[in-house]
Amino acid sequence: MPLKPLAERLLDALPQTQCTRCGYDDCNAYALAIAAGDADIDQCPPGGAEGVARLAAVVGQPERAGRPVDAEFGAEGPRSLAVIDEAWCIGCTLCLDACPTDAIVGMHKRMHTVIDVHCTGCELCIPVCPVDCISLDTATPGRSGWDAWSQAQADDARARYAIHAARAKVNPPDEVAPDDAAAEGLAERKRSIVEAALARARAGNAGRSNR
Repeated sequence: MPLKPLAERLLDALPQTQCTRCGYDDCNAYALAIAAGDADIDQCPPGGAEGVARLAAVVGQPERAGRPVDAEFGAEGPRSLAVIDEAWCIGCTLCLDACPTDAIVGMHKRMHTVIDVHCTGCELCIPVCPVDCISLDTATPGRSGWDAWSQAQADDARARYAIHAARAKVNPPDEVAPDDAAAEGLAERKRSIVEAALARARAGNAGRSNR
C-alpha cells in the first residue's frame, strides 16, 4: 500500500487529541510513523482498545483488534477536561501556546478560561502553568476511548489544530535550545512570572491598606 494514502487513512482513524502521549509531536506524526513501520498501532491512550482496532483494520492486522494500549504509553481512561482556577491564574499566557486546539482564551496579565467544547483533555497545559492553577476533571465518567469521544469532536479538534499549527508557522517560537538549557530557561521564566505576580499582589494589598 502506498505510504502517503496509508498515513492519511491512519490519521483519519486517530482521535485527534494531539496529546503527544504516543511519543510523537502530533497525530499526523504518529500516523506517518506507523505507515513507515517506525511505530506500533497500540500507542494512543485516548483512542483506547477501539482505537487499536481501528488502526489494525487500516494496516490489515485484524488479529490485533481488541488489544489494549501498550502500558508504556499510558492507559485508556475517561476523557479529561482542563479547568483553570481563576482565582490563581496570573495571565502568563503559557497555556495558550501549549493548547493544540486553542481551547483556552485569555489575555496577558488577565484571567484565562477553558472553552469546554474545544478541550480534548490532552493535558499539555498542565506542565507549563507556573502557578499550578490548572487541574483536570473527568468529563466522561464510565466511558473511555472512542466511547468517550466522537468523530464529530475528532474532526473539530483536527480542524482547530490545523489552524493552531498554521499560526505557529507564521509566528514561530524562539529557537529551541538544548534540553538542559531549555528546561533551565523555562524554570527561570516561570520564576520571573510568579515573582512578578506576587509583586503585583503585594502592591495591591499595600495600596488598599493605605486607603
